[in-house]
Amino acid sequence: MPHHKRAELLDAATAFCESFAQKKPPDEILSHFSTDDGILAYEHGLKELAPFLGREFRGREGVQEYFKIISSCLSYEDMQFADYVIDAAENRVAVRGTAKFTWTETGDSWDETFAYALKFDDQRKLTSYEIWADSGAAYLASKGRLKELRGE
Repeated sequence: MPHHKRAELLDAATAFCESFAQKKPPDEILSHFSTDDGILAYEHGLKELAPFLGREFRGREGVQEYFKIISSCLSYEDMQFADYVIDAAENRVAVRGTAKFTWTETGDSWDETFAYALKFDDQRKLTSYEIWADSGAAYLASKGRLKELRGE
């Protein structure tokens, strides 16, 4: 596989992740996605635990809705990404992230390590954005129970 394809995928993944980490406006984050109707955002987890979990958000409007729901429920700080793994043959990138998240309604916060699986089209635009994160911490934070469990 040509080295330039791997480098282009790394650049595209890094640009997307950094736009999210830097809290860029939603339109700028969405600019990293394909305009294809089949694009997908999916955060793994039980849909009963949080409004953004376990649901397929498809198409531009769906992905926009995912980010709107996330921003209404969560805030975050000190988001960083590392350990990018590139599969140039499949146009995929996996990456590990860390951040401190806060459930805005309750103020409960937690430090989290999460993973993204990104799939790109030939123009290096995202067609699939999958997230694996700590849905248990998000659920407990949404109920205001994290501090209690920590004995705070």
